[in-house]
Amino acid sequence: MTRTIDTGSDHLQAEVRDDGVAVVTMNRPERRNAFTSQMMAGLAAVFQEVEVAEDVRCVVLTGAGGAFCAGGDVKAFAEGGGAGAGSASFDAGMYEQRRSHHATAGKLFAMPKPTLAVLPGPAAGAGLSLALACDMRVAVDTAIITTAFAKVGLAGDYGGTWFLTQLVGPAKAKELYFLSERIDMTTAAELGIVNFVAGPAEFESAWNDIATRLAAGPPIALRYMKENINRAVSGDLATNLDLESTLHRAAAGSTDHLNASKAFVDKVSPVFRGR
Repeated sequence: MTRTIDTGSDHLQAEVRDDGVAVVTMNRPERRNAFTSQMMAGLAAVFQEVEVAEDVRCVVLTGAGGAFCAGGDVKAFAEGGGAGAGSASFDAGMYEQRRSHHATAGKLFAMPKPTLAVLPGPAAGAGLSLALACDMRVAVDTAIITTAFAKVGLAGDYGGTWFLTQLVGPAKAKELYFLSERIDMTTAAELGIVNFVAGPAEFESAWNDIATRLAAGPPIALRYMKENINRAVSGDLATNLDLESTLHRAAAGSTDHLNASKAFVDKVSPVFRGR
């Protein structure tokens, strides 16, 4: 049966399916799922829970109402004195945002489980940053993405500059941030920003197939693969060779590995238990 997670906000929905896929949905469609403080607090709490939940094998982040996420609520910025309004001081506001960054984008990146961003429509600004923080992205072919920050006089947050630079290199990342152009999914796929693109009729089945495959995969091996690749981004070869040796040997001692080896020889599909 599906397990519902209490997010503490109507702006966020979360459930764990019986196939091990946790689906987290940003739910503010009237504003293209733009952030609220309640939504961000809910994301932090949900990510903290699913990271260690034994019934969760893959985490999907998506948006309601035909959009992924518009990022910050620009209308609220204009009406409320700007994106920095509301904090008691610069220092307090900076610390608050750092905590939010690490608890959301940072958690998606470091979480020892596969994370999948599902884009049913536009992703902009910090919404795009959260999509980029996930391990892979699936998008409907009518979606668009944009960094957007330059258009509202902001520098960028939630790790987008780092994630995008890893995917496309610094020169292209600067172009996408400085000019803030709208990028269609054909271009996004060519650049490697999205992994899979599907038409509207096939979109739901496409992302569900990928999420189900990830959830059915070997959790120990996938966790170690993710750690190896994440560390490779900023590490040197010698360090990664040593890390791979350690984690490969650790995976080799798992029951999943032994059972999968036998299944391979017997030409049957393995069942991974995470042990």
